[in-house]
Amino acid sequence: MTFPERFSEVVVDFPRKKILSDCNGTYSADEVYRTAQFVASEILNYQSYKGERICLLAPAGLAYVAGMLGGMMSGAMLVPLCVEHPTAELDYIISDCGAKIILAHPDFFHLIENSSCAKKKLTFTKPPSEPIAYNWDYPKKSANALLLYTSGTTGKPKGVVHTHASLYAQITCLIEAWAWNENDSILHFLPLHHTHGIINKLFCSLSSGAHCYMIEKFDAQTVWDKMLAHKFSVFMAVPTIYSKMILFWDSSSDDLKSKYSSACASFRLMVSGSSALPVSVFQRWEIISGQILLERYGMTETGMILSNSLLGARIPGFVGKPLPGVEVRFNIDEASTDAMAELEVRGLAIFKEYWNKQTETKKSFTTDGWFKTGDIVSIEADNYKIMGRIATDIIKSGGYKISSLEIETVLLTHKSISECCVLGIQDDVFGERVAVLVVLTSHNKLNLDELRDWAKDKLANYKLPTIFKITDSIPRNTMGKVVKSELKAIYFT
Repeated sequence: MTFPERFSEVVVDFPRKKILSDCNGTYSADEVYRTAQFVASEILNYQSYKGERICLLAPAGLAYVAGMLGGMMSGAMLVPLCVEHPTAELDYIISDCGAKIILAHPDFFHLIENSSCAKKKLTFTKPPSEPIAYNWDYPKKSANALLLYTSGTTGKPKGVVHTHASLYAQITCLIEAWAWNENDSILHFLPLHHTHGIINKLFCSLSSGAHCYMIEKFDAQTVWDKMLAHKFSVFMAVPTIYSKMILFWDSSSDDLKSKYSSACASFRLMVSGSSALPVSVFQRWEIISGQILLERYGMTETGMILSNSLLGARIPGFVGKPLPGVEVRFNIDEASTDAMAELEVRGLAIFKEYWNKQTETKKSFTTDGWFKTGDIVSIEADNYKIMGRIATDIIKSGGYKISSLEIETVLLTHKSISECCVLGIQDDVFGERVAVLVVLTSHNKLNLDELRDWAKDKLANYKLPTIFKITDSIPRNTMGKVVKSELKAIYFT
């Protein structure tokens, strides 16, 4: 089955059920499907784009959902664009994927008006009143469905090709693991050009008949207020968002704090992902909300791989076990408690290829077909912990292999540090030296000697930072991830 076919089943089962809301209104499953039909028919009447790439530039809500679903129904491979990216970044993706057409909401048409490829405005303002008379030929499972671009944390973003089969495998895996059902309701505020926002939140919600309330971007007060006004059951965010919501809660009146905390009682599941969750945030969120965050791990290329249990214990800093239908392997010496190794994965959800990058695609798989994630893991009692990326988070200093994420976890417990980033800086003697960039809490001071003295009984001597810099903020991309290569260039060259 494919995602468009699954959604058509939802329409049959729950035709009048309200499953989507945006700033303009609330829509039933039937209304969403009719709007997607309209988009698909407009594409097919304009020209056949079966198997071609169609870029989508639309805000969160009916326009985005109809554009995505309708584009897939037309037989095209969808390439979602980020509405907050500058024109230069959009041009790179449009050019790299060789898009044949761009479906764009009028509000964002100015971002692509100089693009040489064909453009079509998403002009509908409300769902069509009647179904579109068209003999829909749903794409085959093996056909290309979605082209997502990586975050570009280790270089230029690469296009990741998912077929309808791999996409549907990701959806069904999470619906089973996290018990999605038609009674669920989720508030959606994440970017819509990455796996987290598209598949984990939107597609799982639509495929299970749940209600997805979409707002165009995250704002802490707006999210807290929506939680007061509506009863949601599922919440998914990146660690930075949880941190911002905690800061807003802290700045609120006692009456609002009580109301905000009470609103969290309606949730059955709160999930954190896309980057490492500091233990301090995990613990503070539990105090504020009464909710124990479920941490999980995945990639653009694989969908979700590991997850803490929906019903079992959740240990801060650990991302659980393999999800249904996912196989993992690693070469860790079980006799060593500090051992780390690269995680490899295979299963139906794995991507097909990097777009127009055959050499990189081949290098990313082992000879026997396992995808090499590039992430280093450790394991304790069958529970996995992500130690970082081989290229950016593993520091090789004086013969030791050091996880920068491990050091960051410890440093974030210091009362004077609100944010930090640990980097490996090239050194002629040690290979790399441990450097730390920190954001201090209000009215606090800290220097390298004080930090090393504080950390010496918490970290091995070779893990202690030898380079220390203070900044007002640490830049992050739209998914809350730190691009360490950029930080090195900005702060340590």
